[in-house]
Amino acid sequence: MSEETTERLAVNLAPAAVYDIAADIERYPEWVADIKQVTIDERDGLGRPLVATFRAAAFGRSTTYSLRYDYSRAPEILAWKQEQGDLTSKLDGAYHFEATESGCDVVYHLEVDLRIPIPGFVKSRAQSRIQTAALRELKTRAEAHR
Repeated sequence: MSEETTERLAVNLAPAAVYDIAADIERYPEWVADIKQVTIDERDGLGRPLVATFRAAAFGRSTTYSLRYDYSRAPEILAWKQEQGDLTSKLDGAYHFEATESGCDVVYHLEVDLRIPIPGFVKSRAQSRIQTAALRELKTRAEAHR
């Protein structure tokens, strides 16, 4: 059974600029601590990453997964669905970029299902860590590039 969570964080930068940072998938290893490598497997007609394979730190080990990106609602939403993974059977999510007076709110939704059975509280803690780190690291990257 999948676990779903949503978190929101204010960023002092225009939504389109934050979207551009989030959509620059190839640069994730520069600013996302747990992402060790990104390989772009397929690009769309505009040259954007359509399928990317990630090597990341998770549960004290290395994990690999591939995500397919959906740009149909860009630049308001950047969404993805997992195509394959060694620890996860589902790692689907989206960033929503909502304009505010001081920049934007980034809403991060994540749905995770693990291949290995682990206690629910461990799974919830890991999911929360992924989400909180992703938002904080995106905010830090975005506000440093103003």
